[in-house]
Amino acid sequence: MDKTAKIRLYVDAELGAGQPVAVTKDQAHYLFGVMRLKTGAMVALFNGRDGEWQAEVIVANKRNAVLECRSQSKPLQMPPDLWLLFAPIKKARTDFIVEKAAEMGAARICPVVTDFTQSERMRQDRLQAHAVEAAEQCGGTYVPEVADLMRLDKVLADWPADRQLLFCDETRVGEPAADLASLPTGPWAILIGPEGGFSPSEVAHLRGLAFTHSISLGPRILRADTAAVAALALWQRALGDWT
Repeated sequence: MDKTAKIRLYVDAELGAGQPVAVTKDQAHYLFGVMRLKTGAMVALFNGRDGEWQAEVIVANKRNAVLECRSQSKPLQMPPDLWLLFAPIKKARTDFIVEKAAEMGAARICPVVTDFTQSERMRQDRLQAHAVEAAEQCGGTYVPEVADLMRLDKVLADWPADRQLLFCDETRVGEPAADLASLPTGPWAILIGPEGGFSPSEVAHLRGLAFTHSISLGPRILRADTAAVAALALWQRALGDWT
């Protein structure tokens, strides 16, 4: 029997050698109703704390199941201390931003309401599930938290003193894309605006804050979801764990 795990699952349970793990009803249905695994099959499990573990199916049932951890296959790989702040847009594009942020190594994802935000309704639990699915698929061992939706002005008013903010400023379109290598290391956040950009008062306020760094993302105006990926890539290459 092939003992190589081809399926990865996030579980909310402790993981360690010999540790039994009960999966949820939905996960059991997926493993045994959809993927048709049998007793003795291996599944890779992670919980965001204990790394990835190879677990053997002990009880195979479509409604409930038990797996047992055999060996650790990856240690916990923490992402850089990077937050992504973005204004929610259309549902599918918001989902895309959350998924790509999880894949690209954001430690926390923070939806914010700006002056021009067109969509102020979102389900935090659904977006958190997208972050989990992205971590399962990309091989990550950490799942970023998706925070509750908050107004940008409130977030900025309570901003941590030691965290820098990369402000992707559409008014600087046409300038060369920013070279971030000279910026300080440490805790950071990236701020992406909504469709339509930031209001003039928001731009003025952001530029006046001591912890913000206004940057261009190049010669063209990018959609919000594209801008998030571009900014994350620039930051990761210069200051994150892609170096």
